[in-house]
Amino acid sequence: MTKEIFIKTETVKLFGLNFLTGGYNDIKNRLFNGALMVAPSAPSLVILDEDIDYRQAMLGSDFAICDSGLMVLLLRLFKDIQIKKHSGLEFLRRFLKETVLMEHHVLFMIEPSEEDKVANQYYLYSLGIKIEKTDHYVAPMYGNNAIQDAKLLELVMIKKPRFILINLGGGVQEKLGYYLKTNLDYRPGIICTGAAIAFLTGKQVGIPEFADRFYLGWLMRCLWRPTVYIPRYLTGLKLILMIWRAEVEQGIE
Repeated sequence: MTKEIFIKTETVKLFGLNFLTGGYNDIKNRLFNGALMVAPSAPSLVILDEDIDYRQAMLGSDFAICDSGLMVLLLRLFKDIQIKKHSGLEFLRRFLKETVLMEHHVLFMIEPSEEDKVANQYYLYSLGIKIEKTDHYVAPMYGNNAIQDAKLLELVMIKKPRFILINLGGGVQEKLGYYLKTNLDYRPGIICTGAAIAFLTGKQVGIPEFADRFYLGWLMRCLWRPTVYIPRYLTGLKLILMIWRAEVEQGIE
């Protein structure tokens, strides 16, 4: 497997997580060299101290991207740290244009349902990505504790895809990504962007690029399904106090 040059980039360390603050190419270079990437939203960040297994998985990731607009704004307000939001949706839009994905069996998808599997395969085919039905795995309902999935692990060991895209919900996908990272005998790029692909396939409400750029993705989801997303994003407001109290470090990794 050809490796790209690994380049150090600026990071912000918050809650023990290394958030890359560079651009798309910094993120891509890490994944092409094999890494576990997480993209936590505000509601996901607030459970770091509530779910021990989730925290272990997050701390075991190689890096995070700045998916939470609230986090970016709070760092600017409380810590005078200015970083650019880089959402999982924005990342995925660009990543799925990479020519390497046009090769057979490079990408492996972990799906929440058969319906999502069909929609995602149709969408990827429309982009020219040669992904077969056997390159998808419909995940079972995992419990709330640390995740183990011997069937999935064996399948990935056989196929050895270069990239694994996990399309499960926050709090679950990170645990599964960490399980794969610590049990596989090679280092793929493991991408935890959750529902991001569903915005592209139409399974969730479409988020225009301008809305994502101006931190309005949460509003689009709340308008789409208010009873589901308004309570969820209200819990994310706990992040205000968490960041106000937090120690933040800037550095190079």
